[in-house]
Parts: sequence; structure tokens; C-alpha cells
Amino acid sequence: MASNRGDIDRRVIRAAEAALAKRKFVTAIDVLVGVGWLEPRRVDEWRQGRVEYLERVTVANLGKISTAMRSFRRWAQARGLKPSETAYLARTRDRRPLRFSKSGDPGIEQAYRTHWVSPELSEKKRARLAERESRPPELVVVSPLGDFTCSACGEEQGGWLIMEDSGPICMACADMAHLVFLPSGDAALTRRAKAGSRLSAVVVPRALRAPGDPGRGAGAGARRARVLGR
Repeated sequence: MASNRGDIDRRVIRAAEAALAKRKFVTAIDVLVGVGWLEPRRVDEWRQGRVEYLERVTVANLGKISTAMRSFRRWAQARGLKPSETAYLARTRDRRPLRFSKSGDPGIEQAYRTHWVSPELSEKKRARLAERESRPPELVVVSPLGDFTCSACGEEQGGWLIMEDSGPICMACADMAHLVFLPSGDAALTRRAKAGSRLSAVVVPRALRAPGDPGRGAGAGARRARVLGR
């Protein structure tokens, strides 16, 4: 058992040090991804509100996860890192808080939400970092490469959609039909338009895997257009 804990400690420290060197702060998600227990695509599904809680898609039992998180906190405190609690909101229209743990225990949730920040950053930079990390994530509108069936109205559609727990939702059912398309390519225009809009979303092309399923596709490397509206 002690040998197993030692192996987890070493893996946690290696993952945490790598994240700290890269970004000057470390999160619990950095550690879980770094030790190989959590796939980035699962994190994305969770952020989209499509996974009930993050531990559900973490490929380690709760005992190992708890051991890793305790090791992470000990390492962070020993390194003199500064704790910064961060809001995690779903990339959904309701911007609901994301849940990390199976139990939903407030103390466990707070520990997961806490980022550990390098003391090398000034107080001003730490404040800016906390503000940036707590911003609600951008909504993602999918431009499917084929028709889909809206899970709200049941109609077959050929336009944009947004993914919800129930499946793809057409723009009319999502109350987003008024948004205007802004092509990619002019960063200054995009910033000005976004600043003057109450609602905006990134448009990502995706290939359909099956009828009604937007699936995964060209989103990662595609140039991002945007839809905006008041």
C-alpha cells in the first residue's frame, strides 16, 4: 500500500511540476490529466454539461483519486503556492455550476475548484489570472456537415445547433435564432462586435457520426467564426 501511494505521489508531482512550469499555476484537472486518469475529451464533455460529475469519467477509483488530491495539496503547500478558488461553469445556456465529485460534498468541491498559483506572480497578476479563469466559458454553436433532428422540437434541421444534455438543439428552440454570423479573419472586428453584444458564441464545424448526433470533427483545428446578438 505504501509503495502504491509512493507511485501516486511521484506521478502527481511530475504532472503538477509540468503544469506549473508551463502556466505558473496548477489545477486538479491538470493533475488528473497528467497522471493519465482523465482524457482531455472527457473534460470537454464535462464542461459542455454532458457528464454529471468529473469523477464519473476519471479512470481511477475514488480511493486513488482521494490519495492523488491529498498528494497534490501537500505538494502545492510545500512549494509555497497560493490557493485561488475558481468558478467552474458549464458551457451551456444556463451556465450552471459544474460538479466534480460523486458525493457533491462542499469541501471536496472547493478543493477541486482551487487553483494553486506561483508566488512569482505579483498580486495584480494573480488577480487578473483569477478573473480570467473564472469567466464563463464561451458557448459553442455547431455547424454540422449534414442534417440533424432537434431533440426539443423533433424537426429535421440543416442549420446550426447547440448541444444540450438531451442532444442537439436547433437555434430557434435555443432562443438563439436572432444571432448574426460573423466570419473569421478580422480579429479587431470580432473584438469590437463581441464587446457590443450581449450574447455570442463560437461556430465550430463538426461531422455527423449518426443521424441527430453532431459528433466530433473539424473543430480543433478550424478557424473560428462567431455568431453575435443583443
